[in-house]
Amino acid sequence: MNLYGIFQLIVYLAVLVAFVKPLGWYMARVYRAQPCGLDRLLAPAERAIYRLCGIEPGEMMGWKVYAASLLIFSAVGLLAVYGLQRVQAILPLNPAALAAVTPDSSFNTAISFVSNTNWQGYGGETTMSYLSQMLGLGVQNFVSAATGMAVLVALVRGLAGSGTKAIGNFWVDLTRSTLYILLPLSIVLALVLVSQGVVQSFRPYQTVALMQPVSVEQAGKEGEPSTRIVSQVLPLGPAASQIAIKQLGTNGGGFFNVNSAHPFENPTPLSNFLQVLAILLIPAALCWTFGEMVHDRRQGWAVLAAMLVIFVPLLAATYWFEAAGTSVLAGPNMEGKETRFGIANSALWATATTAASNGSVNSMHDSYTPLGGLIPMWLMQIGEVVFGGVGSGLYGMLMFVIVAVFVAGLMVGRTPEYLGKKIEPFEMKMAAIAVLIPCGLVLLGTAAAVLLPQGSSGTSNPGPHGFSQILYAFSSASNNNGSAFAGLSANTPFYNFSLGVCMFLARFWLIVPVLAIAGSLAAKKPVPTTSGTLPTHTPVFVAMLVCVVIIVGALTFVPALALGPVAEQLLLHSH
Repeated sequence: MNLYGIFQLIVYLAVLVAFVKPLGWYMARVYRAQPCGLDRLLAPAERAIYRLCGIEPGEMMGWKVYAASLLIFSAVGLLAVYGLQRVQAILPLNPAALAAVTPDSSFNTAISFVSNTNWQGYGGETTMSYLSQMLGLGVQNFVSAATGMAVLVALVRGLAGSGTKAIGNFWVDLTRSTLYILLPLSIVLALVLVSQGVVQSFRPYQTVALMQPVSVEQAGKEGEPSTRIVSQVLPLGPAASQIAIKQLGTNGGGFFNVNSAHPFENPTPLSNFLQVLAILLIPAALCWTFGEMVHDRRQGWAVLAAMLVIFVPLLAATYWFEAAGTSVLAGPNMEGKETRFGIANSALWATATTAASNGSVNSMHDSYTPLGGLIPMWLMQIGEVVFGGVGSGLYGMLMFVIVAVFVAGLMVGRTPEYLGKKIEPFEMKMAAIAVLIPCGLVLLGTAAAVLLPQGSSGTSNPGPHGFSQILYAFSSASNNNGSAFAGLSANTPFYNFSLGVCMFLARFWLIVPVLAIAGSLAAKKPVPTTSGTLPTHTPVFVAMLVCVVIIVGALTFVPALALGPVAEQLLLHSH
């Protein structure tokens, strides 16, 4: 670690926190349908969308109708993305004449982007046409993110409501999230990224001559003449527009195979700073939006404080482990990292992308030290509630809040309450489902992959590191993250199907219980605050919430982590 790297991390955190209030205030006004500055420009487009789709914006929905609308919309999106991949070979905007995507990969990718996971078992520039990238993946980058934000707003309305079954209108929340928040921010970021050299073009791939031709020996053919490479094909495409929303919407899917380590996706230190800032920007600001909408800003700051209390030490630890390296390296670990970013910015990105359900990478996590790679993995395993995805991270954290309030109520012998609403057995059961489903998917999926030859054959390293590759993959898919250790051959029927199922269940088996809680809380009338009411905005409650999040993650995953990164670290010290 050095002072320059530490300074960069401090600047990043300071800028992130500085944006929380203004962006959070803006989003609260958007969801309350109050004047927000862009309404004069965008309101006509909003009304046109409602007329075109036959939406009555004033019609409120109960939680079951809200959930059904969301599931139908997601199912249609899944089928559309799957079908587009299967026929892309005969569609326009395919200058590289790429073939149709295989059925198993199309299945996996469709679920991946609809669920806001953006796991990719394929190379973007060698698999997806420009049309598939824009019409399929790019559209889902917007609407899957907006879906998570809509669920959060519905839950917040449930907490703030009183004696009503209505939690909002899904179609209105989806439209306003996209039109007023995601689209304007994406346009601004895309223009800045283009100024930094990120490609945005419909031109075909370009073949250019190498300034320094290279000779490559043919593998396994000693004595054969080497192949002389004198040219290279440079992939192009409308990348900047998709990269902007992939970061802002915590999607993370790379336009190119190596994601944000590619110089056409992330060419400069400024583009790197803006992209990693965009990853946590909306999830952090939504904490302030939450406090504003429940009429108690202290609640939003308390949740944000809990996130930062977990995030900052883990960020520092990742930087420490990578800067210290290992006894084998005898120095900082630069393997798998871009020299233009260095260790500090690589560690920052690795921590931010796994704290959020983003999954984009600017370095290869497979090359991190065992303990340096453990932290991003564990950040996903605790449910991606430390910022998490746009909307999904905060509603996931609120599930932990309900658990913490329930535990506190048991400790003092009182009926637990949160924001004036009694937390009863139904809410606790739904919160438990939301917390435990991803844990079960991670462990069951990893166990199946380790036991079956179709799973274990995909690892590139034997022993603990190979186990870590499998554990990381299922941790990523089962928490809708999408990043990978990059050493696992996952584009196979086994992994495409198993990871696809995990992504689907992790997304929608959480959304339905969350909406059920929203509907239940909305129907309750708030109870008056008394001297015995547990305050949920104090440092004591923040500490309790942090402990609940950490204990659940530790108790669930310590045995698995001991078999992977911890065992690998011990093996390094045994030599």
